[in-house]
Amino acid sequence: MADDDDIVVKDANGTRLADGDSVTLVKDLKVKGSGGVTLKRGTLIKNIRLTPDEEEIECNHEKVRGLVLRTEFVKKA
Repeated sequence: MADDDDIVVKDANGTRLADGDSVTLVKDLKVKGSGGVTLKRGTLIKNIRLTPDEEEIECNHEKVRGLVLRTEFVKKA
C-alpha cells in the first residue's frame, strides 16, 4: 500500500522506526486496563508493528498483549 510508505514513524530521539524493530522504554509506563501492570524504563519491546498513526506503535509484551505505545516514550534498541 502506498499510504504506508508515506508515514514516517520516529522514536523519542528522532530515529526512524520500521516494522519488526525492537525498542526500549524511556519512561516507566502504567498500562491502563491491565490490572496495575507498570512497564519499567529500559524494558525491551521486540517486533513492533507500525500503525496508520505516526505517533503510535503496536506491540506485545510478556505481561501485556495488544499493547499500543506512543512513540515519544520509546527509543530504538
